[in-house]
Amino acid sequence: MRLGRVIGRVWATVRSEQLDGRKLLLIQPIDAAGGDLGEALVAVDAIGAGSGETVYWCRGKEASFAFAPDEVGTDASVVAIVDSVTRATAEAG
Repeated sequence: MRLGRVIGRVWATVRSEQLDGRKLLLIQPIDAAGGDLGEALVAVDAIGAGSGETVYWCRGKEASFAFAPDEVGTDASVVAIVDSVTRATAEAG
């Protein structure tokens, strides 16, 4: 699972019935400091995230688990809205 930032929405008038009623978000993968990592991707929203929010997303087969027991054919899903990120620091010793 990875961090990302919602940078937009994707609208598709023709799509699989599995995606009916599901929001498609454009996600920019980010590092713990908020810097961009790689290219943006489309993810199915499982939790109601909005534009500009930092989110936790997953990719692969696990992406469909967020919609169980429904079967949703997706390769990426937004599964949490991130409140804060705290990086551990090594203590001198």
